[in-house]
Amino acid sequence: MRPVRADRLLSLLLLLQNRGLMTAAGLAAELEVSVRTVYRDVEALGAAGVPVRAERGPEGGYRLVEGYRTRLTGLTDAEAGSLFLAGLPGPAGDLGLGAVLASAQLKVEAALPGELADQARRVRERFHLDAPAWFRDADPVPHLERISGAVWERRVLRTRYRRWRGEVDREVCPLGLVLKGGIWYLVALSEDVVRTYRVSRFQAVEEAGGPFTRPAGFDLAAYWAESSRRMEAALRQGTARLRLSPRGRKLLPMQFGAAGVRALREAGPPDGEGWVEVELSVESEAVATGDLLRLGTEAEVLGPPGLRRAVAGAVAVLAERYAGEEGESREGTVRPDEGRCEGR
Repeated sequence: MRPVRADRLLSLLLLLQNRGLMTAAGLAAELEVSVRTVYRDVEALGAAGVPVRAERGPEGGYRLVEGYRTRLTGLTDAEAGSLFLAGLPGPAGDLGLGAVLASAQLKVEAALPGELADQARRVRERFHLDAPAWFRDADPVPHLERISGAVWERRVLRTRYRRWRGEVDREVCPLGLVLKGGIWYLVALSEDVVRTYRVSRFQAVEEAGGPFTRPAGFDLAAYWAESSRRMEAALRQGTARLRLSPRGRKLLPMQFGAAGVRALREAGPPDGEGWVEVELSVESEAVATGDLLRLGTEAEVLGPPGLRRAVAGAVAVLAERYAGEEGESREGTVRPDEGRCEGR
């Protein structure tokens, strides 16, 4: 007979205790096993003296005998730590803590008094946190679980990291992980400097030793807040003066986030057609040109002169490109069926 894992048996028992009647299919979905495995686990619980009752029929399933409650609800160290990710099941799974988190939640729910347990269930049913940003696939993070383990255990990592200027080999002391807009970042000490790394850009990760000593008084949340402030200040060094249509005023926060909200808060009075003037913090001229073009005809760049010329030049190129009939060939362009090597 195939052995049954004790932690899965405990999870099954806590599910029945917390939720009452459950079907074999429902239990299988919660435990991420087959229905046949659930049948075997229920038999194992019965053989261990747990009073599980089977109810037949279309509304049937399994439930514990009325009044039975287990007190096996002690949290392990890993389960206790995972509770800080209770609202983020996806990221918890990325860190390799999905099953641990599920087990911890069941144990906490089983230990709560009746009214509090009901309230906890209502919160879970009615509120959900979805960390990733819209319209963007999550970064592939094949090394995240190993990095997470090194964060927990304070182990030095030997890494290969892809920067804009090429790859670099570096030993790092991982201090913490941050999930921002669906993207994982590692905060780590390297060469006596605390730096931030995008986890998806690690090409190779292996343990190089440890444990290391964390900097005294290091506060991950405080570091991240200050680092984010410095990054935004470094990126948004310019100011653009714009005219915005009524629709452009709605688009600005969608395209520029907090910077757009601040710009609208200090906007001038609308003119007779509802257009307003705003001053918007922007990045470099090249980046700002592309960003402002996304506002289309709902905005006009008034200044600075260099940015206005750059936007006007981009618009002129687009106007020339789309001036002819659809698919019309122009000098210097390549039609879709040109430049092919036949027979390949």
